[in-house]
Amino acid sequence: MFDSGFGGLTVARALIDLLPEEDLVYLGDTGRYPYGPRPLEEVRRFAHQIGEHLVEQHDVKLLVVACNTATAAALDELAAELAVPVVGVIEPGVASLVLATRSGRVGVIGTVGTIASGAYQRAVARLAPELDLTCAACPGFVEFVERGETRSDQVHVLAERLLAPIVQADVDALLLGCTHYPFLARTLADVLGREVVLVSSADETAFRVRSMLAEAVLPASPGRAGRHRWLSSGDVELFRTLGARLLGPELDVAGAVRWDG
Repeated sequence: MFDSGFGGLTVARALIDLLPEEDLVYLGDTGRYPYGPRPLEEVRRFAHQIGEHLVEQHDVKLLVVACNTATAAALDELAAELAVPVVGVIEPGVASLVLATRSGRVGVIGTVGTIASGAYQRAVARLAPELDLTCAACPGFVEFVERGETRSDQVHVLAERLLAPIVQADVDALLLGCTHYPFLARTLADVLGREVVLVSSADETAFRVRSMLAEAVLPASPGRAGRHRWLSSGDVELFRTLGARLLGPELDVAGAVRWDG
């Protein structure tokens, strides 16, 4: 699996808990984060580079695009071109959102790139057209998470400003359309109120991975202990220390990956 940085660790946590027998290779592209402000064509190029690297160098049997921006930019192409099953985080997230709402008024927040791509708008229109959807881009959230600032006064003030359209729409369920955002859950709940259900795609993505492995007859033998490998294209020590704080003790050693271009 891969993400622009630390956000995909929310999906990694869900996968490790649900499928402890599976080996996991996680690549955080921290040397090039954040993806959100970048043109989708550039993100698409990064996604192809990383997907090919994981398949060719690590012999993975399934690829999880644990990044909403990369899912929006490249999921269909990766699924068509790679020789392994590929799963993203957008459709599983929408499936969870449908189950969470009571009023039918829902929101999605994400990076500028994800929201501008229209990927969530199209997914909701296809899977649950009856929902009244409000979307909001949240530039800056990813950078706070990547610095380990998830409860500061500054991020609270930013959240109040960026979530204003969501508050005004009176939603009862909000999909966190970036895998970094669950780390800001307490701040988001403080701004929105406890009556709004915050929905993460992580658990539903893990369930989707389990189903896809079973359908392809690829699951690991039950009872074995899966091995975990953690890679970063940026500062490896920062990735290890902050990543362990966000994920847990499984992230104890990290390695480096370097890109030619």
